Amino acid sequence: MPSYPVVLSYIQAEILLTAYRQGKTSVEVSPDLNISTVTVALSDHGVAFPRGELVNWQQVEQIRKANVNCFLVEGNEIRSIQVFSEQTSRMCSLMPTKQTPTMLIAGFTMHRIVDIDPMQDTRAKIAAITPVVGRVLDTATGLGYTAIAAAKTAEQVVTIELDPGAQKMARLNPWSRGLFENPKIQQLMGDAYEVVPTFGDESFDRIIHDPPVFSLAGELYSGVFYRELYRILKRRGRLFHYIGNLDSKSSGTVVRGALKRLQEAGFKRVVRKPEAFGVVAYK
Repeated sequence: MPSYPVVLSYIQAEILLTAYRQGKTSVEVSPDLNISTVTVALSDHGVAFPRGELVNWQQVEQIRKANVNCFLVEGNEIRSIQVFSEQTSRMCSLMPTKQTPTMLIAGFTMHRIVDIDPMQDTRAKIAAITPVVGRVLDTATGLGYTAIAAAKTAEQVVTIELDPGAQKMARLNPWSRGLFENPKIQQLMGDAYEVVPTFGDESFDRIIHDPPVFSLAGELYSGVFYRELYRILKRRGRLFHYIGNLDSKSSGTVVRGALKRLQEAGFKRVVRKPEAFGVVAYK
């Protein structure tokens, strides 16, 4: 088994501090953001992990106070999992939730996190175009949750990521390991607006189009791009397009424009999927 680094958030920090204040000398805690647990030793010096990493109480307190950042433990040091992207001039960071982390880019979360977990959000997108079979395109990798979920049933998943900063976040996120370990997933670096036109006609059975918000990537909501998605989708194929809350005032204009342009691009039927915050377009 590969050896993974310890990654902590305010959730684990709370567990550690509470146990120490109660006078405990050991406690079970997750070293990978709620995927697994290990038993760590507690002392006045701090927290000792099984492989030798030591985090002092000042560092634990620092992690506890940061509710929008996860931290990588390297030996006796901690560092916030965030990076400024030279390509997009935006700050990316790994943001903890109660279960599965999301990514924060320029102040926008890349998953729904209000009354829903990012993994539940991902499952809703996949369910909208079930069965997810054959060759699947994921137009925006992010943390890779969509590609990982699609690869459970698809023959191949091709996923595109614009931002090297986002890929750095994924490499440090314990929940993204399948993105780099599953041989059915092919990662491409580049702008989806430029990469998609290079694919052959009718080369995908399913497309999951989950772009950043309109204000960050308006070209991915354009008629030109929708026509390319239509071209590369096989007959009787399905496209899921994440847009946002279909009933909100802020998304209303974007939703209406997207529905109109998808139909103009050739999709014979476009169905609203409010539970998945998007629409399904059929070819």
